[in-house]
Amino acid sequence: MVNEPKEKKLPAVGGAYAHYVLLVLVVVSIFNFVDRNILAILSQDIQADLGISDADMGFLYGTVFALFYAIFGIPLARFADVWVRRSIIAGGLFFWSLMTALSGLARSFSVLATLRVGVGIGEASATPAAYSMLADYYSPGLRATVIAIYSGGVYIGGGIGLFLGGAILEAWQTAYPNVSDAPYGLKGWQVAFFIVGLPGLLMAILVRTLKEPKRGISEGLTIENHPRPFSLLKTELIAMIPLINLITLKKEGASISLNCLVALLIFLVASILILLTDNVPQWLALAIGVYLTFCWVQSLKARDPATFNMIFHSRAVQYTVFAFPTLAFVTYGIGFWTPALMLRLHETNPAEVGMYLGLGGAAGGLLGVTIGGRLADWAKTKHPSGRLAVGYLSIFGTVPLVLWMIHTDDLKTAFLLWFFSHLFSASWPSVAPATIADLVLPRMRAAASAYYILVVTMIGLALGPYCMGQLSDFYASGGASSGEALQKAIATSLLIFVITVVLIFLASRHLPEEERTRLERGRSLGEKI
Repeated sequence: MVNEPKEKKLPAVGGAYAHYVLLVLVVVSIFNFVDRNILAILSQDIQADLGISDADMGFLYGTVFALFYAIFGIPLARFADVWVRRSIIAGGLFFWSLMTALSGLARSFSVLATLRVGVGIGEASATPAAYSMLADYYSPGLRATVIAIYSGGVYIGGGIGLFLGGAILEAWQTAYPNVSDAPYGLKGWQVAFFIVGLPGLLMAILVRTLKEPKRGISEGLTIENHPRPFSLLKTELIAMIPLINLITLKKEGASISLNCLVALLIFLVASILILLTDNVPQWLALAIGVYLTFCWVQSLKARDPATFNMIFHSRAVQYTVFAFPTLAFVTYGIGFWTPALMLRLHETNPAEVGMYLGLGGAAGGLLGVTIGGRLADWAKTKHPSGRLAVGYLSIFGTVPLVLWMIHTDDLKTAFLLWFFSHLFSASWPSVAPATIADLVLPRMRAAASAYYILVVTMIGLALGPYCMGQLSDFYASGGASSGEALQKAIATSLLIFVITVVLIFLASRHLPEEERTRLERGRSLGEKI
């Protein structure tokens, strides 16, 4: 229940301890993306060792990780709306760090894929809970800026992953040019997983010491504690288990016939895509993810109609939720495949590529996401839809720089363009979470954030790297070299920005009115405000 504050003046939030919490959560975000992105610089060695194609590598990096990241993100986010968020983040960090370290023991594609599932499940705990905590530690006027700073960990972590992975590969191969001489016959890519995974186990202890903020305090709203948080988690988890969830859905009054019809449609589309690409795991995994998402939406509508309506009956939320993942489609894809492209097109090595792309991506990404967040908050003061305009800036800055980067014959120029492209490609991540947070009530934020992250994961991470890899394999089958094929694949993928522009425009049209009527709509749905 939400209680209206006695005074109109919002309580003071922020301060030194809030900054400390933000710093710790940024470090968590760094660990998150070091563990995730190190696969990009290790991909060539993993492919050579395990004998897998570009499309298979895109599946390993994107889809297999994304499916479980997305599926578990929903129940863990709902849990974050009712339980201690610091504990959720700490537990998740410990688990995904352990799975990353254990990836160093993998000697087959299937084992590595299974461990990446574990990494995805663990990492699903962090971002919705972190968004929710930060929304309570800082005032709404700084929301995009704070989320941008938190999102800076994405680029720092991604950069460290590339730099560290390349350095480890080079050092291990120099020390043990003959693999049979290496301890336990370990390859460089396996050792890299050990080194980046183990520190996260210690970091989890520090996260557990953070103070839990009062939910809703930054807006002068107080939220009553949920009486049975673990019961809610159990319910949410069951809602994501195929077949078993049908029993629950029936008890909740959801339409089983509609559920079956949608399932049939989803798997029909998946079957067509399987025939076109001859890739069963990719489209079967994505079909399962989409179907379970629909099941969750059905369950949410039955159990929490207010949250369902605030999220799914808001045009501004829906257009925003689908606009920015198309940006992620490109940024995830380019982020994963650019190291491989540099190695294929230029005379270089993993250590050099890891160092320059890692440092350039970290510096450019951190600047881009921070400036983008500040610009978004400033634009918000000028117009209710001002934050969304940062999406246009990202598109029209990214496209020419990326095209130049992938086609230049000079490696140093490519590295410089990688840095400058990040100033634009990294400017948008704070926009959608801040916008969505402004359109729902405090108790719904983690669930709404998880829904957004789920769509970002499905479109950006599950499809971006895979589709670029699939396009690369397609162009290679037509006679292009491996470097030229990947070059064409990246360029072709930029066409998705046409969809992005249309969706941002539509979101901008509906946002002002829906934000203005947020509390009124909440009251009409039975919320006690």
